Amino acid sequence: MLVDALHRLRSRARPCSVLARRATTVFPSETTSAVQIVRAQVMHTPAGALEAFSDGAIAFEDGRIIAAGGFDEIRRAHPGAEVRDERDALLLPGLVDTHVHYPQLPIIGAMGLSLLEWLQQRALPQEARMADPVYARAVAREFLDALAGNGTTTALVFGSHFPEAQDALFQEAERKGLRIASGLVVSDRNLLPELHVEPQAAYEAGAELARRWNGRGRLRYAVTPRFSLSCTDGMLESCGALHAEVGALVTSHINESPAEVEAVAGLFEWSEDYLETYERFGLATSSTVLAHNDHPRDAELGRLAAAGTSVAHCPESNAFLGSGLFPFRRHLDHGVTVALGTDVGAGTGFSLFKEGLMAYELQMLRDDGVRLGPVELLDLATRAGARALGLADEVGDLSPGKAADFLLVRPPEGSTLAAALHHSDSPEQSLGAVFALAREESVVEARVAGEPV
Repeated sequence: MLVDALHRLRSRARPCSVLARRATTVFPSETTSAVQIVRAQVMHTPAGALEAFSDGAIAFEDGRIIAAGGFDEIRRAHPGAEVRDERDALLLPGLVDTHVHYPQLPIIGAMGLSLLEWLQQRALPQEARMADPVYARAVAREFLDALAGNGTTTALVFGSHFPEAQDALFQEAERKGLRIASGLVVSDRNLLPELHVEPQAAYEAGAELARRWNGRGRLRYAVTPRFSLSCTDGMLESCGALHAEVGALVTSHINESPAEVEAVAGLFEWSEDYLETYERFGLATSSTVLAHNDHPRDAELGRLAAAGTSVAHCPESNAFLGSGLFPFRRHLDHGVTVALGTDVGAGTGFSLFKEGLMAYELQMLRDDGVRLGPVELLDLATRAGARALGLADEVGDLSPGKAADFLLVRPPEGSTLAAALHHSDSPEQSLGAVFALAREESVVEARVAGEPV
């Protein structure tokens, strides 16, 4: 777990040399082999500790990793395999985003508002535009391109309020090849009228979408009440019934800002705290990921841990809307699984490298902040997200048997990142430079199950 990694991250790291001059080469094989090898500087965090190879490689076949380690050893084991030489690039596991809003890409950068103001003035009017299926499909394509372009290969996506728009996201995700979990967003109060739906209609629409998409290829359904502030008891009950029937993931928001927490308390007078509004209806489970949780009570943290419910930490959004400084230490002390989410569009981009940097910086401002080093950030952006989404046996690191989900990071020629990596003398220093400086322009390839996306 991440908390263990905080105390023992250097034990397995191997020295990682500076980046070599660009030399992409494919070595032809004399025999036919389905095995493919990518030679690069390999870094991942199996078991929470850094494993790094300056001249490393991964070998994969039929979408599965069969080896990760030093290049010479892997080449000897697979002499007939095709080899791609990417020694001037870092090869990392595919990134996992546990909270991002599909309809909100067009409003990235809407500044100067607190959470509830931003929802009313920016987010909700934009989400109402998704009623146009042509527009929704165009946004879906842009959204998925942005995920892949930033090295995100798996994501838990907050969907649309409109079934046709949600269908469009699933259709485009299937075409793109990403691992996407998402679902119809449902609400029946306190939003724009065109975003409201009756609980029974929400249940029926969600059930139909889940029937078509849950477990289809790399896609899964996620039951998605927007948040308790916009849902009556009846709506939350219908979401609980759908979750029980489908066995899908659940995602929503919790304890994001003080004003939101206060408003929820006023609507649910029977509830001791925000979490209970989900618990009563069977929505706080080991299949649930709740975003933010900036202002939790200790009792809530204890119950989250006991239920196995994960939290998506969205530091960029928290800062952008002034929602609060995430109490990371308290989550770890209670044993709550924490992963990263970009939370576009209050989040200011799709890069989990930037999100990791912001997580680091905001923790430095807290008296009880967790000192997140580069290796902890890589673990948060990969393995922790896989655990939160129930995919720990499938993705999150480069261990043999897992899906060949990975990305290549290469600094643009003449960039600050290139200079920083040139002077790096350790894997941790290289990773720190990547989280501080690498963005979309440095992600040159992303693959899911060995296939380019």
